[in-house]
Amino acid sequence: MPNVKVALIGVGNCASAFVQGLHYYAMRGCESMVGLRHPVLGGIAPKDIHVVAAFDVDKRKVGRDLAEAVFAAPNVAPKVADVPLTGVTVQKGPLLDGVGELSRRVVHVSEEDDADVAETLRSAGVEVVVNLLPSGAVEATNWYALQALEAGCAFVNATPNFIASESFWASRFVSAGLPLAGDDLVDQVGSTALHKTLLKLLSGCGVHVSETYQLDVGGGTESLETLERAREVKRAIKTQSVASSLPYHADVVAGSTDYVDFLGNKRDSYFWLRGVYFCGAPLQIDMKFSTVDAPNAGSVLFDVVRAMKLALERKLSGAVLPVCAYAFKRPPQAYPLEAADAKFIEFVEKGV
Repeated sequence: MPNVKVALIGVGNCASAFVQGLHYYAMRGCESMVGLRHPVLGGIAPKDIHVVAAFDVDKRKVGRDLAEAVFAAPNVAPKVADVPLTGVTVQKGPLLDGVGELSRRVVHVSEEDDADVAETLRSAGVEVVVNLLPSGAVEATNWYALQALEAGCAFVNATPNFIASESFWASRFVSAGLPLAGDDLVDQVGSTALHKTLLKLLSGCGVHVSETYQLDVGGGTESLETLERAREVKRAIKTQSVASSLPYHADVVAGSTDYVDFLGNKRDSYFWLRGVYFCGAPLQIDMKFSTVDAPNAGSVLFDVVRAMKLALERKLSGAVLPVCAYAFKRPPQAYPLEAADAKFIEFVEKGV
């Protein structure tokens, strides 16, 4: 299988974890792939993924080698690898709505001229464009989806802005003969998956959950963007995803609540639920879950990028449902966790 050539839209904390992870795992054999769900997927290993183009708007990143830009402020993702120079210069993308009012406190917008994104994608031979823009960047997400279409690239929408789950966009990728995946990337060990698993376990044991919530507090620019511009849409997506794990109706709330700057790239998730079991005996759970945010995207993005390479090789077009259901909170069609995993593996192994 040839190498996978990737472009990153946004060189923030998730991009930092992704780029560091590529180098980290490339230095290890397949027997030392702790932290990856699929060390090799469809014959493709992490060492076969290469970032060949990247775009951002912060002047501390634009014009620098990608290996330097991933560690530039305001990024706060933990450093786990010394990334050698890549030869890939971060180019200035159009600002559009990519930076909210609150984020302007921490993002220093470059005054460089905007790059010709579609031409850059073509000249670099990009196959898969990964959109890592902030949650509130609706216009910018749409614009980059158009650039991917114009350049003939597959598109991965990691944001909660609707692309793969929107028929208008899905049909455009069908017409172009290009694959699409999204929307709103799941975390490898995220609060949504944990909440859904807990509810499924309890309901499977005969517990009737009547009320439950899961709320997040985090640092980093993504938490700041979510607070200002995407809180409601992310809450709607997460609530719908969590509620789907119960076979009956319950009062469910799930989503982000606040930004705390000194948390850096850490995220704290708080879970609470109430229900009844045998003879109506009461049950209540109250717990806290803490993770480092950026690395949560790494393993899942590795899987999605490799799956999109397979989709390109198989000449698939439009939203690739097994990939969307496996790796995103708002796929065009949702499945229970086990079914989504099974359909993804079947897609990788059999192409269906």
